[in-house]
Amino acid sequence: MTDEADVRRIALSLPETMEKLSWGTPGFRVKDRLFARMRDEGDILIVWCADSAEKEGLIAAEPEKFFSTPHYDGHPSVLVRLPAVDATELTELLTDAWRLRAPAKLVARFDAEAGQ
Repeated sequence: MTDEADVRRIALSLPETMEKLSWGTPGFRVKDRLFARMRDEGDILIVWCADSAEKEGLIAAEPEKFFSTPHYDGHPSVLVRLPAVDATELTELLTDAWRLRAPAKLVARFDAEAGQ
């Protein structure tokens, strides 16, 4: 079970990430490119996905954790029910979203520092 404080802690631990309001809720950006944001509900996170296929795969595999709304149809992002994911899974989701939005040189540096 995770919450907004976990999102903030994990997201801000990623290189060159900043928090900035996005549509009135906390958004997390790398080089001013949004990769995740909280929704008004407070326990729902929106994270960037690689594409619609990844999004649909997450939703189909674990609908208790992942979902979408018509507003996000056609957009490569998925909604995450924070109480349904643990810190390890949240870290993976945020890191993957960060990687998709970060500049390639920053991702390469991150990988080199992590020994990947």
